[in-house]
Amino acid sequence: MHPLAPEPCPAPLLERLAQIPGLEPGQRRLVLLLPQLGDFDSLEYAQALVPALPRLEAAGIALVAIGIGQEAGRQRFCAFTGFPSDRLLVEAEPQLHRALGLYPGLGPLGGPWPNLLLMCAGIGSPGTLAEVLRGYTGDRSAPQRIADDKTIKAGPLPPIRGSLFARAGGTGFQRPFELATIRLRNMTEVLAHWRTYVPRDDFLTQRGGTFLLEADDTLLYSHRDRGILGFSETMARPLSFLDSFLG
Repeated sequence: MHPLAPEPCPAPLLERLAQIPGLEPGQRRLVLLLPQLGDFDSLEYAQALVPALPRLEAAGIALVAIGIGQEAGRQRFCAFTGFPSDRLLVEAEPQLHRALGLYPGLGPLGGPWPNLLLMCAGIGSPGTLAEVLRGYTGDRSAPQRIADDKTIKAGPLPPIRGSLFARAGGTGFQRPFELATIRLRNMTEVLAHWRTYVPRDDFLTQRGGTFLLEADDTLLYSHRDRGILGFSETMARPLSFLDSFLG
């Protein structure tokens, strides 16, 4: 959706926001509908947003994320990603996702796990394979993800110093294997605490969406995820849709 073409916000979203203190009309609001808390997209989107939180606040944009999960997962998700716990709500079932017509993923071919694996292979999930590949090959149009003086622990790999990526590819952009390393770290965290992040397998394929509301409840911007690792139209810079609103 073009950010300069406001339209009415979907009624189910307005009804849900009316139940959340601090999300009343009269201010701009950024609303994220996340998939399962243990989904690649949920973790990566939250990690992209955390550094932008001061700019959102300065611009007067209230934030809320609504993900699929339970309270224990909410707490662990926030502790791991740094996402503010008072800005994340969880629901056991994707009722709001459904009411907004968000993509549920592949249909019941063989159950949630086979459908999820097919989507990871790009079936019914456009752009997923290209995005996975970008994590390994690097991207000069994307910012550097790991500071040179930072050490990251990613699963079975030994601790990796950010300067290793600099020696391998340079600085100031996303280097080869840099994003893949972050995704491996996220996956290791989720697999080690699977039932905390994903209490039920029923909704493994459910996708999310992004909605930016004007103070008068018109919709300034929206994005509906079409597949895994598709939470933004511009994955190299996933928050670029906010540029004109943050100043």
